[in-house]
Amino acid sequence: MALVGKKFPNIAVDAMNEMGDTFKINVLEEAKKNNKKVLLFWYPKDFTFVCPTELHAFQAALEEFEKRNVMVIGASCDTPEVHFAWLNTPKDQGGIEGVTYPLLADSNRNLANMLRILDLSSETYNEETDSYVYEGDNVTYRATYLIDEEGTVFHEGVNHMPLGRNVNEFLRLIDAYTHVQEKGEVCPANWEEGKEAMTADRTGVAEYLSSN
Repeated sequence: MALVGKKFPNIAVDAMNEMGDTFKINVLEEAKKNNKKVLLFWYPKDFTFVCPTELHAFQAALEEFEKRNVMVIGASCDTPEVHFAWLNTPKDQGGIEGVTYPLLADSNRNLANMLRILDLSSETYNEETDSYVYEGDNVTYRATYLIDEEGTVFHEGVNHMPLGRNVNEFLRLIDAYTHVQEKGEVCPANWEEGKEAMTADRTGVAEYLSSN
């Protein structure tokens, strides 16, 4: 079920930061009460391979997100304790030491289930135990959500496990959505900040296409 154009689920989830503090985060409420956009990105597991490259890439771009009034939140189904151990593991040992944004610890998978992003590829019914057996690791795909100041999702995307994300594309999407909010114009293909946008009518399209 696509969430674009809808409110993000109203649910609080355990989280951990680099200081070892455990607290609750409600993504919807964070956006609304702070009047900020939120980038929430899910990754499969702590202490894996592609995942730390992504977490460090978001950290490297954190200043750019903050300039745009965007809060970055990472998330997986690991526990807060595992997050903290990974946060204290040096980068040259595959750790994420130096990451400063919070990490959701959705270990009960309540939010991941609501979002339907868990790797449960199939299920079979076992008559002997009167229960279902699931295939898959029951961890999340690389799902990303961009949420506006009202808590409404304006972008969602899901990558398979081996495919790392392009952090700059999320900055571009945020710039484009902010332009729409502020100018009332729409952003054509490959639009970037500083480029020409257009009005959402036949005249606007015709003028844009004739000049590009």
